[in-house]
Amino acid sequence: MNQANPLPGVPDVESPLFDRLFAQKNATPETVDVARRLRRDGFAVIDFPDADFDQLANRIINALNGKYDWDGWRNGRTPNLRVQDAWNTVPEVKRIACNPTLLQLLADLYGRRAFPFQTLNFPVGTQQHFHTDSVHFSSYPERFMAGVWIALEDIDSDNGPLVYYPGSHALPLFTNEHIGINPDTQGPNPYSHYPAYERAWESLVEVLDLKPLEFHAKKGQALIWAANLLHGGAAQRDLKRTRWSQVTHYYFEGCTYYTPLGSEPFLGAIHFRSITDISTGKPMPSAVNRTEVDKAHVEYAVPAKHRLRPVVLPPDFDPAAYLKANPDVAAAKADPRKHYLEFGYREGRPLR
Repeated sequence: MNQANPLPGVPDVESPLFDRLFAQKNATPETVDVARRLRRDGFAVIDFPDADFDQLANRIINALNGKYDWDGWRNGRTPNLRVQDAWNTVPEVKRIACNPTLLQLLADLYGRRAFPFQTLNFPVGTQQHFHTDSVHFSSYPERFMAGVWIALEDIDSDNGPLVYYPGSHALPLFTNEHIGINPDTQGPNPYSHYPAYERAWESLVEVLDLKPLEFHAKKGQALIWAANLLHGGAAQRDLKRTRWSQVTHYYFEGCTYYTPLGSEPFLGAIHFRSITDISTGKPMPSAVNRTEVDKAHVEYAVPAKHRLRPVVLPPDFDPAAYLKANPDVAAAKADPRKHYLEFGYREGRPLR
């Protein structure tokens, strides 16, 4: 006899009622196996469920190859290469993000309908400091977010593999109150206190003796990770090689979607996220226990420095003046226009 879940605000895969919930689902043995691995380790590797994956991967690579600053990356001027939300223009990116078998698997794992809200396409390794997505993409109730990283080509230790810390997902979610910082006191740059998070993560890894693993993936393998798993990117040793991959971030229906990094709820500041369900193209409003958060409250609560990224330069933008005012950008030989739109606006960089 099935019993109602008394803890619907906890993802099924992380629930203390795991065994009962998955027994009641009549889930396939394959789904239960993925669930147990995700619950234990914070990640699970699967073969991406699309018979045409090789063709999809090749089309994505061909469509995006010309959109990256390859020379800038190899010369050190551009720290990383990525295209965000290519699903808008590349049908194959959207097809991977909206794979129905994967969406059903995620729904079975979490107990709510899953929907993709962001895609990232990388041609090389990110070489990114390890972090938890819960600082950037969180939900209320917590932990209703998952990432899926997919190898579009074979990846080994030389071309910048994904790095992750098994078991770290089970740690508490540490946000601004835990690192002792009020983001509203940090000036116009919404990311100025991010190094404090990195120091906290480094201390956790050291004291808890967490061991990193590298994902040496074969083309077509996918790694599902829990919201709080510590992960990053290893250094790319061979700069002549590529490391094509796609990351899709998923939320789950009926939650509030926000960024803890820029929030201090008890002071009234909540960085609500503007979310689109990629599978439908429709906005997904935040909700609390099936009650939609009022739009006026969302507009009031989002701090000004977290407003949507500009898509055009300010009318008085002067590239030469911007470089003069930001000598580090000039020294890096970065394109001033691209730098402002990607980094400068959110860092509060002076225009002149």
